[in-house]
Amino acid sequence: MSLFYRSLFYLLGLLILSFGATLTIKANLGAGPWDALNVGLSHLIGLTIGSWIVIIGIVLIIINALLLKKRPELLSLFTVFILGFFVDFWMSYLLNSFNYFYFKNQLILLVVGLIIIGLGIAMYLQASFPLNPIDHFMVSIQKKFGMNIMAAKLIGEILALLFAVLVNGPIGVGTVIIAFGIGPAIQFFHPYCSSIMNRLSHS
Repeated sequence: MSLFYRSLFYLLGLLILSFGATLTIKANLGAGPWDALNVGLSHLIGLTIGSWIVIIGIVLIIINALLLKKRPELLSLFTVFILGFFVDFWMSYLLNSFNYFYFKNQLILLVVGLIIIGLGIAMYLQASFPLNPIDHFMVSIQKKFGMNIMAAKLIGEILALLFAVLVNGPIGVGTVIIAFGIGPAIQFFHPYCSSIMNRLSHS
């Protein structure tokens, strides 16, 4: 039963995370650093945003292995492929069916997306399945330098932002809000999700 709940948290978390990321992109105020990098690469070179999530994920898997001096976490490919698929799904679905989002307050849409991203990450982390390489990068920085999750996430976001600028990704005030807000959002939801998972696992 524990495996069932872990799998449920894992898939729901990735689905929620990808939905939140899509909302922040649709807000058109500047995407989160990693999303801005993927969008910029998509516009510059081609391929879908989801495809670039997979490609960047593979690069990060190698970097994470070097940081922790361990073998590459190849099972993370499973996570990144699912996330890439979900993002492409939401981008297509929202583009075709939820155009009314464009008539709402963009800042509210961005903040809602940010909160949803934090919830999604906090949820799927509970499964203890292979991490999204971006979040594994956060954990790698945390372990390598002894930081808390919030600080480690911020460093990763800033690095992604620098590369996003180089590929002319959609950078704006929203990018800054997400870069500084994603860590606290994860930190806020993490204990609640952990508590729920513990109760379900022992029920």
